[in-house]
Amino acid sequence: MTVRRDFKEPARCRPDLVIGRDELYTSARDQLARGGSVLLHGPAGIGKSTVLRALAADYGDAAHTVLRCSATESESHLPFLALADLFGLVLDEISDKLPTAQRTALESALTGRGESTLQRDGLALRLAVLSALRALAASGPVLLVADDLQWLDSASAELLGFAARRLGDTPVQLLCAVRTEGQEYDRHLRASPPDTLAVRLNPLSRAQVSALLDHRGYTDLPRSTVREIHRTSGGNPLFALELGRALGENPTPPRPGEPLPVPTSLRALVLSRLDMLSDEARRTLLVASAGARPTLALLHAAGRENAEAETAQAAELGLLATEPEGPAVRFAHPLISAALYAEAPVQERRAAHAALSTAASDPIERARNLALATTGTDPEVAARLAEAAALARDRGAPSVAASLGLLAARHTPPDGTPPPDEHRLKAAEDAITAGEVDLARDIAREVLTRATVPADRIRAWEVVIESAGQALGDVDAVFPQALADAGDDPRLLALVHYHLAWRKLIVEGDFSEARQEAAHAAELAARGGDRRTELMSLSFQAHTETLMGHPNAPATIKRALREPQDPYVACHHNGVGAARFRWLLMSDQLPEARATITTLLREVRRRGMVESEVHFQRFLAETELRSGHCGRALDLSRESLRLARDSGIGLGASAMLASLAEASGGDLDRALALAREAADRAEEDGDQMYLSRALAALGHAQLVAGDAAAAVGSLRRVRELEAGLRITDPARGRWHGDLAEALVRVGEPGEAQDVIDVAREQALRLGRESVLAVLDRAEALVRAAHGDHEGALARLTSVQDRLAKLGYGLEEARAAFALARLRAPRPGPTSYDEAARLFRRCRALPWLRQVEAAVAAAAGEPVPAAPQGPPAADALEGLASMERQVAALVMEGATNREIAARLFISVKTVEATLTRVYRKLGIRSRVDIVRLAAGRHAK
Repeated sequence: MTVRRDFKEPARCRPDLVIGRDELYTSARDQLARGGSVLLHGPAGIGKSTVLRALAADYGDAAHTVLRCSATESESHLPFLALADLFGLVLDEISDKLPTAQRTALESALTGRGESTLQRDGLALRLAVLSALRALAASGPVLLVADDLQWLDSASAELLGFAARRLGDTPVQLLCAVRTEGQEYDRHLRASPPDTLAVRLNPLSRAQVSALLDHRGYTDLPRSTVREIHRTSGGNPLFALELGRALGENPTPPRPGEPLPVPTSLRALVLSRLDMLSDEARRTLLVASAGARPTLALLHAAGRENAEAETAQAAELGLLATEPEGPAVRFAHPLISAALYAEAPVQERRAAHAALSTAASDPIERARNLALATTGTDPEVAARLAEAAALARDRGAPSVAASLGLLAARHTPPDGTPPPDEHRLKAAEDAITAGEVDLARDIAREVLTRATVPADRIRAWEVVIESAGQALGDVDAVFPQALADAGDDPRLLALVHYHLAWRKLIVEGDFSEARQEAAHAAELAARGGDRRTELMSLSFQAHTETLMGHPNAPATIKRALREPQDPYVACHHNGVGAARFRWLLMSDQLPEARATITTLLREVRRRGMVESEVHFQRFLAETELRSGHCGRALDLSRESLRLARDSGIGLGASAMLASLAEASGGDLDRALALAREAADRAEEDGDQMYLSRALAALGHAQLVAGDAAAAVGSLRRVRELEAGLRITDPARGRWHGDLAEALVRVGEPGEAQDVIDVAREQALRLGRESVLAVLDRAEALVRAAHGDHEGALARLTSVQDRLAKLGYGLEEARAAFALARLRAPRPGPTSYDEAARLFRRCRALPWLRQVEAAVAAAAGEPVPAAPQGPPAADALEGLASMERQVAALVMEGATNREIAARLFISVKTVEATLTRVYRKLGIRSRVDIVRLAAGRHAK
């Protein structure tokens, strides 16, 4: 099909494309904008056609003529069919511009009048296609869009390849898509213009699959089911959507431990070669699909005597991946395993599980397979499953423990000991630990429909409350019911009052009431002998006291640290370890804070505590940011945000911290977007506590971006919110210096001084040395605004030294920058050297750009344009490991001698490595590497 310039297609939205394809799409669109061609490739269902259509719609308007063809397998034997699709509608327009022999050959091939073949008219046809494209391009750019190149008839493919290789500067671009497995796209790339960019579409992440399912309306799927969809689909969007559709239409969800139901459409797609297997080979593959980690040894133990030959046959058919060096039997795609299992009769599945229940060496696998081979209730099977769940819990696999617990409940008789609901509640608690809050909430609500024992009901209510996360306002109705169920039992009341304390803080924003509620919960728990709840309540009390600036905070932390301790509480994100970390961080004890949070993070990863991992990764990022390690903070905050999006836990808090890290060491636009996302989420959840943090992050990003008026608006609101919350410790949000600086910039030094005076009073009371130094830096700007330059310079010099001793590298660099700006009578370029050096050491790229702008202004040069180049991490991708390490240290401002010492190599080796880096990156000096770190194209 041909689309001319005067034909306007309706506007198309790209909702599916933007899910997980942003960078890829931008790269391909930029290539087209430069006049190049694009070849999209990847496996079936990965989204090539979607991206192709969107690119054609986006870029088609820039072309005078758009030629289109889309091949199919059933028509691939018809010669010249693709050529007819491309040129059929423009033949009359260009035929008189072709030499007679070429015109005759082309018309014969396209219309079927006469008989034309590549053997008889090969040269004439080849030249005709080339001449036709040149004739069309004479009137304006031509875009040739071809989907499913693998089905292109061989004659058309040969002719287009001939022309593509000879177009030269002719304004003809190709936008094509081809199905490939692995990287075998070379044949198609050789038939494309020399400037073609090959773009591989990779599988989507779990969070991207979740977003895609949500967009298509499959919003009620539990997160654990979405995780299985992602695993089974291998991140393939077509497969994921088909699985989501099948689950959405199926009123009965799969039982615990069983694979997902695979729709007929996907079974036919992935099992087309299954009929070529022998019956015995098919049974062997069924056993492999039923096992968690199948190996040849396991298949032998399960009675498959000819496993080697049968798996080799399956590998030849493309059903299994060939891994000659490893013992694993791995399916070529997870969907093949799921479809094979779904296709098998129920009795054959049970037989496979029965064989594996004795063949597997791992007790967890034996118990799981025994359960899936057994029908009805069986106390012995239930007991083995409970033991396996405990083992999985000890191994740090709470998600597996939850699945096994549900299987145990299914096989436990109604009058069993322990009863089925005990297994279900334990499974719900394991699901909470694993971050599978949807599954946990559903289990708890099911238990509540029949539970009559108060202790069981309180445990279920606790799961419902915890699964709400920060949106505690959504479960307000739960608290009166839970209090009624608790009666006068101090153990049960302690649990309810502990959660009421969180509600007071998050929903009502009342720190004082929250503290009192936590103290009451601790007292009830102590009276009831519940040490775990007592410790959690004391930890929460210490947390609120720390944020309030309450003088009792250190004493409460000491109480929470007394023996006996509870290992779960010790490493929980709301436990005493986290409370102590927050106190250390706010007290300027950065090395101790880093050591504490690193230890906690290591432990929760070992235990599989996903929610705690999200929070502790963010805490570590915050510590690194305070220390001025902006690059490290950026990496940690991005990973925390990825984990938060993946698990659905702590999204607002992770977005808030990621915004601060981006504003300090990354991308300002992303910082602004993340801060707004965090604020919107906090307001949606009714979370007063994190709303002020999100707005503080927004104000900081606006200040760094140079929008002082917007920063004042955001930070004034923070001031009002925290006054209402009665938060008095300025070390909690550390926004006061930013607000004062922004107020000076907009001409309000009087209000700035008031902000400084109020915050200083509390900082002096609490001994917050770093806060006092930052406030003094802001006050120096107020003095300068009043004309006291000498006083301002003296204050800034002192501030820089104090911040350096405290270990606040970024704040030290900001003081040096302010000092350079205030030096009289007029700062020169060299006066910014110290600030630039300190910002480079911190990897504070947005601040480095501000220094560059100030240097250019001081030298009377034009202010550099905003950076458009690739981020440093992308630019370094093509370097070897040692080259990347050396380049990264140069970006931090290290000398060659310092690099040699840190990497244990010679200075000469550093120099030789840098020479290779310059050559590979197309740059000339260390300065260019620093500019690259700031996101600039090296000139």
